[in-house]
Amino acid sequence: QLSTSTMRLFSAFASAHPLPLPLLLLSSSSSRSQLSHSTSCLRMAASSASSSPSDEAALAAPWSPSVEPTDPQVVEAREQLNLWPLDESNTVLLNEVAPRNYENPNDPLPLYDLVAIGAGAGGLVSSKQSARRGAKSAMISDHLAGGDCLNVGCVPSKALIKCARVASEARRLSEFGVVVGASSNGDQSVSVNFGKVMERMRKIRATIAPADGHDGTTSTGAQVFQGRGKFVSPDTIQVDDGKLLKFRKAVIATGGRAAIPPVEGLIDAPYTTNAELFNLQTLPPRMVILGAGVVALEMAQTFASFGSDVTVVQRSSYLFQSKGGDVEAAEIIQTSLEEEGVRFLSETTVSRVETIRPGDENDATSLPLMKVIINSSKGTEQEIECECLLVATGRIPNVENLGLEEANVDYDARRGVIINDLAQSSTNPNVYAVGDCAADVPRLTHMSGEMAKVVVQNALFDDDWKISSLVVPAVMYTHPECATVGLASEDAAKKAGVEVDVYRAGLEHNDRAITEGDRKGFVKIVTEKGSGRILGATIVAGRAGEIINEVTLAMKHNIGLDGIGRNIHSYPTTGEAVMGCGLQFINSKWKRLG
Repeated sequence: QLSTSTMRLFSAFASAHPLPLPLLLLSSSSSRSQLSHSTSCLRMAASSASSSPSDEAALAAPWSPSVEPTDPQVVEAREQLNLWPLDESNTVLLNEVAPRNYENPNDPLPLYDLVAIGAGAGGLVSSKQSARRGAKSAMISDHLAGGDCLNVGCVPSKALIKCARVASEARRLSEFGVVVGASSNGDQSVSVNFGKVMERMRKIRATIAPADGHDGTTSTGAQVFQGRGKFVSPDTIQVDDGKLLKFRKAVIATGGRAAIPPVEGLIDAPYTTNAELFNLQTLPPRMVILGAGVVALEMAQTFASFGSDVTVVQRSSYLFQSKGGDVEAAEIIQTSLEEEGVRFLSETTVSRVETIRPGDENDATSLPLMKVIINSSKGTEQEIECECLLVATGRIPNVENLGLEEANVDYDARRGVIINDLAQSSTNPNVYAVGDCAADVPRLTHMSGEMAKVVVQNALFDDDWKISSLVVPAVMYTHPECATVGLASEDAAKKAGVEVDVYRAGLEHNDRAITEGDRKGFVKIVTEKGSGRILGATIVAGRAGEIINEVTLAMKHNIGLDGIGRNIHSYPTTGEAVMGCGLQFINSKWKRLG
């Protein structure tokens, strides 16, 4: 399905070129980002073929706010960069991470020490750090610098989650003796202005944007090329403006995108992924979420707190089952979401999606309407209508159309670039891969950044830093939060064939949790059997993401559970539960009189 504005681009290109226009084929597995890039190429080709001096001046103009849906800048932001509305905050964002008036360096260097393809965490860290350390480096940015994390991931989601937490806490004010206003039945009356919520999110994103913007990168001495990079040989990358960048070492940091399952009718439906979710301007009354991973659960709780009727469709019988996660953690998280109104349909799959109303792309407040047909493992079928169908069934790497074959770089379309423990391509030692586009590594922003540091050290200084030496925590920002590191559960240890001891400290007896009325959760630390050497942990708590860092530090520096138990913790803090696990280990080793 091509939009009217995209079809206009085809027409403009065709009228400017008498030769037959190559046919753009979009299979059911094609992503919207691929369509956006194709649209971008057509836009550049059409404008270059028929542009007048005034047109060129318009193309060089910085982004400026506009509410007119047919404004060329609005169309460009929406169709090329998948971003709207073009308000003041998004204008600030775009002028940092995808400036319209940016000019690529005219003369590339004869040889670069390091070239990064991609401008997310991996590309930014590798290009900036290498430049700071004296390397001749360059970064190629083909979309929004900052990647998913800044634009459609970590930053906007956490901004929304904060608003949702405030709304949920406001509904509990009477528990704390605070009365602001009450409804007719005596309950706290809380309403959410979704437009203001999204406006706040966009302001926060724009505030953080300069750290990832082109100016911030070039200030380190690295060059930035705006466009798409593609290998044309094992040691050369071509930018789509024709410039050739010859390199000693290259880093593939192209990230990933939402995987779209092969469900009948889905590819033609106006579904949403994380790439579009943060463009919403109207709260959807009903939301169906496919998948029960981190994105799915965070957004399920968030939109339920805002007032949406949310249904989560998951294949497994309980949360985290496919990951070997902690069963108790899964039960607490699911119960917490259900208490906020989220409905779970477990052991179910979506068989078909029907579009009832597609929505109007020129009306920001227009919502589509879809019907989702769901089948259970027991053979029953039900239909649910929704205005927002969020697809959160996993991620796949961006490895297509990079010329990896020309670079002799082996890859798997589902897993990513095949790398060794040094982050090197298994088939071209001068090419590295980091982050979501690399095979078999945690798909986390901080993992991408840490891998980039490994690459800079190994690629430029002939070192042998290993990915396997990294201790990487992960956090799901529901309430309570769920944080893990290493072998995070007894089930995970069993699957790994490791005998372990598990120490648990529940928050029901934690004084800080009691005073805050937030007693759901625990700290579990998994150790090598009998030794106290920490192998991993699961923490469920209001600030689990902060607490897990102590365990991560201990694991990284080989501090055992006895060391944690002997470390004095402030009272009262939730983090005392970590010390509690350590004291259990110490107590088991105590000598006793008699």
